[in-house]
Amino acid sequence: MSERIVINSGPLIALGKMQALDLIAQLPYEFLCPSQVETEILKGTALGYSVAIPSWVEVLPLQSPLAPFASIALDDGEASVIQLALEQKISRVCIDELKGRRAALAVGLQVVGSLGLIGKAKASGLISAVRPFIEQAQQSGIYYDANLVDRFLQAIGE
Repeated sequence: MSERIVINSGPLIALGKMQALDLIAQLPYEFLCPSQVETEILKGTALGYSVAIPSWVEVLPLQSPLAPFASIALDDGEASVIQLALEQKISRVCIDELKGRRAALAVGLQVVGSLGLIGKAKASGLISAVRPFIEQAQQSGIYYDANLVDRFLQAIGE
């Protein structure tokens, strides 16, 4: 059985702009997202953005209402990703935004982002280089801290 990961809208958008969604679907993971993330993506689609929830991402509703205190510090997508992971006893989430990553780590979750998934694709032999994907994302308006990108590329040998 594949490891399950709850994914947020930010990584889905970034991976979509990298044109890497089909690539990520080949990783040995089962991706899930809460209905709040689906709503965020649908709002973007209505505004003309081209990213949609891929067919390989299972959308699940939360078992209980979103905790009000979580929405104070995080947007509904990040808060619901963390809550769904906790409800489903899933240990890993995919969040790019720093606040969401910190909150997930604070409650004991493992965190990966869009760069980490692209790095996993390289480590799995699905691609030979991640730099073109990062450049594609940046040219499409996705922001990654330059120091983060440098450290990441160095860590994976590029």
